[in-house]
Amino acid sequence: MKHRLLLALLLLVLPIAAVDSAPQPEIRPFVRGSWHELRKAHEGQPIVVHFWGLTCGPCLAELPSWEAEAKRRPDLQLVLIDASPFGDDPKAAWAVLSQIGLSRKENWVFADRFEERLRFEIDPHWHGEMPYTLFIGRDGTVTATTGVTHFADLNAWLDRQAKTGS
Repeated sequence: MKHRLLLALLLLVLPIAAVDSAPQPEIRPFVRGSWHELRKAHEGQPIVVHFWGLTCGPCLAELPSWEAEAKRRPDLQLVLIDASPFGDDPKAAWAVLSQIGLSRKENWVFADRFEERLRFEIDPHWHGEMPYTLFIGRDGTVTATTGVTHFADLNAWLDRQAKTGS
């Protein structure tokens, strides 16, 4: 009788343990070479790379809009990079992304004290102002915007990308 009870309990617990051990999304360290890795992984696909930081008020105010837009536009391949010049704690960044609902997106955080080198790899003309967003077309064309994103412009860009991908 004890063995049957133990077996029944194990059968109840095992599916829960399997769910808990499933790989979870993560925030990846952005270091030298990460930009090349990211670009290569998304080659031929239209992506939007959005740079933000925990100490950037407009960035934090805008993140919920990105989450809403990602829900509304399943064709939006969004990559988020915490590029704070103060080296944000990945756990703190992850907590914000999770709370807003963006933890299922591809997320990175600058992990090099020499963030100027990372910014230079991304765009030699970018001096660290945020929010900063790059629209990277399927042909590799990059359009950079500084400041809060105009989502009408984003949607028009996504529509153009959809037409060129057919």
